[in-house]
Amino acid sequence: MQRLLFLCSRNRRRSPTAERLFAADPSLEVASAGLAPDADEGLTPDHLDGVDIVFVMEPAHRRRLMAGFKHQLKGVRIVCLNIPDDYDYMDPLLLALLEARVTPHLKRRTARTEGDAP
Repeated sequence: MQRLLFLCSRNRRRSPTAERLFAADPSLEVASAGLAPDADEGLTPDHLDGVDIVFVMEPAHRRRLMAGFKHQLKGVRIVCLNIPDDYDYMDPLLLALLEARVTPHLKRRTARTEGDAP
């Protein structure tokens, strides 16, 4: 099972939308959190335990993540989706962007994993 974490600023629109979208896939374990002090669910080291890929919405999120959690990120792949905070929760345009930008990373990971199997 592949473990994913989606991060945005306040965990109110983008990352919860991503969590809900990809949680339906039984091959994924998905969570979301926010990096701002007033996030609905703030990022903790526990969120990063065992995570395979962290998807951040903006380059600033990657910088904040690295500044605060560098030691917990060893071996974790970090992908910036470059999705600005211009969408409401479950906005159809946001869903389409997430699907288009996240899915290729999952396919690549799945293909590599299957190719390595004996």
